[in-house]
Amino acid sequence: MKRKLKKIDMSRKRLGNSDLSITPVGFGAWAIGGSGWEFGWGEQDDKQSVAAIHRALELGVNWIDTAAVYGMGHSEEVVALALKTWPGPRPYVFTKCGLRWDEQGYVHRSLQADSIRRECEDSLRRLNVDAIDLYQIHWPTEDLEEGWSTMAQLQEEGKVRWIGVSNFNVEEMRRAQAIAPITSLQPPYSLVRREVEPEILPFCRSNGIGVIVYSPMASGLLTGAMTRERAASLPASDWRSRDIEFHEPRLSKNLALVERLRQVGNRYGRSPGEAAIAWALRNPAVTGAIVGARNAQQVEGNIGAADLRPTDDDIAEIEGKGVREPELISAA
Repeated sequence: MKRKLKKIDMSRKRLGNSDLSITPVGFGAWAIGGSGWEFGWGEQDDKQSVAAIHRALELGVNWIDTAAVYGMGHSEEVVALALKTWPGPRPYVFTKCGLRWDEQGYVHRSLQADSIRRECEDSLRRLNVDAIDLYQIHWPTEDLEEGWSTMAQLQEEGKVRWIGVSNFNVEEMRRAQAIAPITSLQPPYSLVRREVEPEILPFCRSNGIGVIVYSPMASGLLTGAMTRERAASLPASDWRSRDIEFHEPRLSKNLALVERLRQVGNRYGRSPGEAAIAWALRNPAVTGAIVGARNAQQVEGNIGAADLRPTDDDIAEIEGKGVREPELISAA
């Protein structure tokens, strides 16, 4: 959808117990890590990645979320390159630890103290920063207490400014809180994945824990650009080719959801993806949404979610209240 961008309202919110005031939308750097590892997104042009980051910053985004494991360090290096060539104020840089990889790109979890310290030093070097604004444990393990204690030590040492968690449940957050305060949680949250609504989001809200959600467009599924043909032709180097949401019987239901997002988005001159992001942002527990982009055009097609305010009727329409679901198509 070609459109002239108007000025976007980037009203900021404070993230949890931190002094970080973030825009509703942040730049997600998972896909720009490229291919060559277990959860890669296929081949990616680094120049396009840098252009995407610069366009997001030009439009007012003030934070970037990446992780050491994205592209086995490559995403962090691309973020550093983009910041080196960016003439404006430096955005906040968030990254994660706890996922290690082997030479074949297969990933395993580790929250042992020496592993986290090594990861932190590597991320500081790749990102070319003196301190990481928000350092997050990517996934919990049985070594949660050891890992979180190490995170708190890194904060005391000034290597990281604030510490958060990702993919934690309530019990795991309570275990971490017994050691040191949690600034933020990063969970998956979208119309396709709503598991965090009953307990996790209310817990964060009542405990002053900020929430930055990932995959609000379900990894591109809800953008309006994904078709049956495109889903079927995703290369093996793109992890989404193995995601059940991109295959029948779920694909038809998800594409019907996209059409409802399109109908609502059209009323505001916005894309289906922007409507999907706005749906996630409307939850009072959510501080911001991580929105990935692989080129500047994708940034422009998503940025309008920051000030889109869907009505209760819009939400009901998007969620298909009173709408008959399409018949599921057998994968066989």
